[in-house]
Amino acid sequence: MSVKHVQYEICLAEYANTAGAIALLKQYRLYLEMLPSLRRADESIITVPLPVVRLRQSTSKHSDLTTATQLPCDIAILMCDPEWKIKTGVEIMVFIHRPHEDFSDLLKRWRQTQVLLDKDYEWILPSCYQHILNEGVNKLYPLFVVFDDTPERIKRGLQGATLPIVIETLSRGTEEDVVKSLSS
Repeated sequence: MSVKHVQYEICLAEYANTAGAIALLKQYRLYLEMLPSLRRADESIITVPLPVVRLRQSTSKHSDLTTATQLPCDIAILMCDPEWKIKTGVEIMVFIHRPHEDFSDLLKRWRQTQVLLDKDYEWILPSCYQHILNEGVNKLYPLFVVFDDTPERIKRGLQGATLPIVIETLSRGTEEDVVKSLSS
């Protein structure tokens, strides 16, 4: 059985929400511990679904060329100091297994993200986060979300590549509720 489009959409919508992203991080404790404040967890992260960055390329000593580029990850989780309202150096890129995506496709999205973010960049954030200083990164972390229906070769491949995975189990009722709401 393969991953259904609705499973992908449910996870994308859930993790775009701060509470959903925190719930995801709770499933991978190493990343949860990176939160600047566990007491103020909801103020310690910024979630950016289908993220866009502004890449900077130096053309001369006096000018930079910038290009807006959508990253191939599904969600970017940016750690933020809740007191100072600045982004810390930790960025987690979430890759949700997409319908009809095989291991090489999923891994390639992570590799493309690594290549893009190897340059100077800044995040293009939603307007409510425009005030946050958001340049630079110290460390980029991937997190792969797969499903019960995801083929075993993909799960084994991610584990073999020593990449962190979370297996998302969606209840049948959740899928049916989404399908009903989409059709009405």
